[in-house]
Amino acid sequence: MKNNMELSPEKKWEQATIANNFIFYKVMRHNPDVCKELLEILLEMEIDHIEMRGEETVDIDFESKGIRLDVYAKNNTHAFNLEMQASDTNELPERTRYYQSALDLDDLNAGTDYKDLKTSYIIFICVPDIFGKGLGKYTFENTCIEDSNIKLKDRAYKYFFIAKNYDKLLDVEQKAFLRLVISNESTSLFADKVSKLVDNAKQNTQWRKQFMDFQHYMSQSFREGKEEKAVEAAINLLKMNKLSPEEIAQAQGLPLEKVLELQKEVLVNA
Repeated sequence: MKNNMELSPEKKWEQATIANNFIFYKVMRHNPDVCKELLEILLEMEIDHIEMRGEETVDIDFESKGIRLDVYAKNNTHAFNLEMQASDTNELPERTRYYQSALDLDDLNAGTDYKDLKTSYIIFICVPDIFGKGLGKYTFENTCIEDSNIKLKDRAYKYFFIAKNYDKLLDVEQKAFLRLVISNESTSLFADKVSKLVDNAKQNTQWRKQFMDFQHYMSQSFREGKEEKAVEAAINLLKMNKLSPEEIAQAQGLPLEKVLELQKEVLVNA
């Protein structure tokens, strides 16, 4: 049976659930009322209103460094950054740092004083337990290392909700949503609402095309990265001078002509 990495873009689209970051982004970005309700569930607080990012800038853009599919919302006093993460990319803590700076910069560009910066919430909904401690939720705020009772009070919070550990959560609504993420099983009215919006999103032909473009772009990037690593390995093997070009080509999955070309470069630079 093929794993998800081997599925065709069409099959991935057919099987996509709210756990798919592209689908999650589209559903939340284009349904602010649902996004607001989800934020209220996750943060266990009432939010009077939210405004989504003024323009949709997180579409397929081949000129950008990467493709961000995070949801940015704010109101007069709070800013929220929300993202679905199906796998552990080993850089999520660093990404919260980047998102935090982006939220603050947005405020400061609008002429806000430091004291009036919005209270910020960076929220990752993760399928795997990236910290491996078995919790359903990990919450972070800045505290003093010498005395953990002293809080920095910079009003910057970071949350990681772990769908895999949904049964460890006490809040019923949080548990129901994360269960939808991990198993696509709906056990609450809100989960029902989200599930229907996912079905509607998958009927949108424009979004389907964007998803296909996104998948082709990611596949191309993966292939280029894989080839780059193979070339680097081939150069190292050529420098060791223990394998023939034919053996290196076979081991690294490169054309023999490419390895012979690399061999000439290695000899010239020796």
